[in-house]
Amino acid sequence: MIDAYADPGRPDTRGGWHYLWWLVVRQPGRSLLGALLASAWMVLLAAQPYMLARAVDEGLVPGRFGVLAWWSVAMFVAGSANAWLSIMRHRTMTRVRMDAHFRTVKVVVGHVVRLGAALSRRAQAGEVMTIGVGDVQTLAQALTVVGPGVGSIVVYLVVAGVLLSVSAPLAAVVLLGMPVIALLTGPLTLRLQGAESEYRERQGVLTARIGDLAGGLRVLGGLGGKGLLADAFREDSRRLREQGYRVGAAASWVQALGVGLPTLFLAVVTWLAARLAAQGRISVGELVSVYGYVAVLIGPVAFFVLMAYDLNRGVVAARRVVRLLRLEPEPDEGTRPAPDGPAELYDPASGVRVAPGRLTALVAARPAEAVAVVDRLGRYGPTGVTWGGVRLDAVPLDAVRARVLVADNEADLFAGPLREVVAADRPADEAALHRAVYAAAAEDVVRGLPNGLDSAVAGQGRSLSGGQRQRIRLARALLADPEVLLAVEPTSALDAHTESTVAERLREARQGRTTVLATASPLVLDRADAVWFLIDGKVAAHGPHRRLLATEPAYRALVARDADDTAGEAVR
Repeated sequence: MIDAYADPGRPDTRGGWHYLWWLVVRQPGRSLLGALLASAWMVLLAAQPYMLARAVDEGLVPGRFGVLAWWSVAMFVAGSANAWLSIMRHRTMTRVRMDAHFRTVKVVVGHVVRLGAALSRRAQAGEVMTIGVGDVQTLAQALTVVGPGVGSIVVYLVVAGVLLSVSAPLAAVVLLGMPVIALLTGPLTLRLQGAESEYRERQGVLTARIGDLAGGLRVLGGLGGKGLLADAFREDSRRLREQGYRVGAAASWVQALGVGLPTLFLAVVTWLAARLAAQGRISVGELVSVYGYVAVLIGPVAFFVLMAYDLNRGVVAARRVVRLLRLEPEPDEGTRPAPDGPAELYDPASGVRVAPGRLTALVAARPAEAVAVVDRLGRYGPTGVTWGGVRLDAVPLDAVRARVLVADNEADLFAGPLREVVAADRPADEAALHRAVYAAAAEDVVRGLPNGLDSAVAGQGRSLSGGQRQRIRLARALLADPEVLLAVEPTSALDAHTESTVAERLREARQGRTTVLATASPLVLDRADAVWFLIDGKVAAHGPHRRLLATEPAYRALVARDADDTAGEAVR
C-alpha cells in the first residue's frame, strides 16, 4: 500500500476511465496478484463439481470404496486450499482498494494545496467535500473488478470449455448467456450512470449550501435572509431527494437483475441438462457436475452485473476527481524583479492608487467592488495592477506573496493551540505575539480562555464568537508584518467600542507600513490617511474621510448610515 510520505505519481486526467486504469497500473504487482488469486479461487470452486461427478460415477460402485474415499479426500484438500486462497484474495483486494483510496486522497490534497487561494474561486467547498467524503470511496470500490472481475471471466471460460466436453448445446447456452444478460442490463447501467452523475452534482450544491448556512447563519438572521436561504435549501433538498429516488430505482433494478438473471440462467441450464440425462446422452454424474458448474457460475454472472454497476458509479466519481485535478493554479510566469523597497500600487481598472507607508481605505456602495480591487492588488486572479511601475503579474508570484498579504475576514482558522493559530507556520517570540494580540484588541480573548495562548481552538474557530474569530485573524495578519497588508472588513463583526480600539491600535501597529482596508466603518475611515470612494467599481472621489463627508453626498449617505447603525449598536 502507498506510503504516507511517498509520491503518489502523476495522475492520468484524460477522463474517468483513464484515471481508474491509472490507479490499477500504479500497483501492478498487487493488481496482478489479486487477479491470479481470484482466478485460482474461482477455478478451484469449479473443480469441486468435477471431482463430485467423478466420485459419483466411479466411486458409487460396489467394491470401489477406495476410489470414493480418494475423491472425498481430494475434495477436502481442494476446499481447504480454496479457503486459504479466498483469504489471500480478500486481503490482496482490500489492499488494492485502500491503495487507490489513499493515493487519490494524496493526489487531491496535494493538488488542493497547489491551487491555494485559487481553489475557492474555481470550485465550491461542497464539491471538494463530496469528493473527499463519498467519491474517493466509490472509485476505490470500483477496483474490485481487478480481482473477482478477472477471475469471473477466467472461470466463465473454463466452465464453458469443460461443458463443451460434456455437451455442446450446454456449452453454447453458457457462452451465449452472458451477452444476453449484458444486453438486458446494459441500458439500465447507462441510465444509472446518468442519474448518478446528476445526483452527485446536486449533492455538491446542497453541501455547499449547508456550508454557507453554517458559516453565515448569524449574519443572515440579522439581515432577514434566513428564511430565503431556508427556502432555497428546502428546494435543493427536494430536488436531491427526487434525484436520489431515480438513482435508487435504477440501482434496485440492476441489483435485482444481478440476482434474478443468474438464478434464471441456472434454471435454464439445469433443465436442459436434466433432459439430456433423461435421454441418456449424459451420465448422472455429469448431470450433477453440470448443476455444480452452473451453481458456481451464479457468482461470476451476478458479479458481471454488479461489476457494471460499481464501474459506472466509479467512473462518475473518477470524473469528478479528474475535473478537480484539471483546475490549474494561478499562472506564475513573472520574470521582472519586484521593487527594491516600498512602492506605489496602482489599479488602472478602478483608478485606485495606494501610496507606500500610508493607511488607505476603500469604500464602495457594493462591498464586492472593494473586494475586487483588493483581489487585484493582491494578485488573486487576472490583474493589471502595477507595483512601482512594474506590472504585478510580471513579478514572480513567490515574491508577491512574500511581501503582499491579503487578510480576508473569512480566512480559514486551523485547529490547535491559540499560539499556533496566530503564529501559523512562522516562529514568533512571545513579545511579538503579545504585540499582535494587543494591536488586534484580542487580549480579552486570550484572558477568557482557560490556558491563555496555550488553549486549544477548534477548527475554523468554532469555539470562538464571530468577533473573537475576526480579531484572531487580524492578529495573525499583524504578526506576519507584511510590507503591504490588504484587509477586507477587519472589524465588521465588532461592537463600536472594540472597533474604535482596533482602528486606533491598527494605525499605530502599521505606522510607516502600507495598509489597505476595505471597509465602510466611519470609526476606521476617520483614522485613514486616504479614502477612495468607488461607484460601479470606479473611483468617484478620494481624499480624507472628513472632507469626503462634507463634499460627497453619496459617500455621506453611505457612511452616515453605517455611523447611525454603529451608534445604535453602541447604545444597545
